[in-house]
Amino acid sequence: MKVVVVMPAYNAEKTLKLTYDELPKNFYDEIILVDDKSSDKTVEIARQLGIKTIVHEKNKGYGANQKTCYTEALKDNADIVIMLHPDYQYDGRFVPYLLGPIKDGLYDIMLGSRIRTRREALKSGMPLYKYLGNRFLTFIENIVLGENLSEYHTGFRAYSRKVLETLPWRLNSDDFVFDQQILMEAIYFGFKIGEIYTPARYFPEASSINFCRSVIYGLSTLWYLFRYILHVLGILKCKLFIKHS
Repeated sequence: MKVVVVMPAYNAEKTLKLTYDELPKNFYDEIILVDDKSSDKTVEIARQLGIKTIVHEKNKGYGANQKTCYTEALKDNADIVIMLHPDYQYDGRFVPYLLGPIKDGLYDIMLGSRIRTRREALKSGMPLYKYLGNRFLTFIENIVLGENLSEYHTGFRAYSRKVLETLPWRLNSDDFVFDQQILMEAIYFGFKIGEIYTPARYFPEASSINFCRSVIYGLSTLWYLFRYILHVLGILKCKLFIKHS
């Protein structure tokens, strides 16, 4: 099975090599980095490392970056696509543990959850407001979507090719709520989601949205959960939950 690691990048010059060096080289076939019009040396460093690099001519947003990532990975015949932020927040050494359950046909999507205990999450540096927001949104999402995941908001994920070929993710938002939309779509279409605990790091160079953007992200998540309910009840159809040929 061909494994492609995709990195949605924006101003990651200080952390890209750290992320790259930590990846276990025997567990992937290719890395694709998509740069969303960085103002630093992210592109230069990526090319020095021999990473296939795609550059957006203008800043399009986090969701739009992922759309390019998955489009390019599918073009390169990926069987499994791992999304890993190049900001060194997530530990790339866990890649084999995300891959295994998909390779064995146990799950279609694997998530690297940052939440095992409250103490560990806060000790790692996760801001309190992010932790509380994560817990609140995850609680609501589990109720609405009928799952029991420890978190929906991780940026460390693995998808099977079938998932990316089936879901209408190209219709998703170009912003941060893309991550929630694709999981809602996956659950609606019956794909199986598994997770493992992957500790995270928080430090100044690690990308993180501020409080205001976090609020917008949270409200957007709640809005699409509402749309999900309306669609399931047949009250108002949503294009994100309609299979497109």
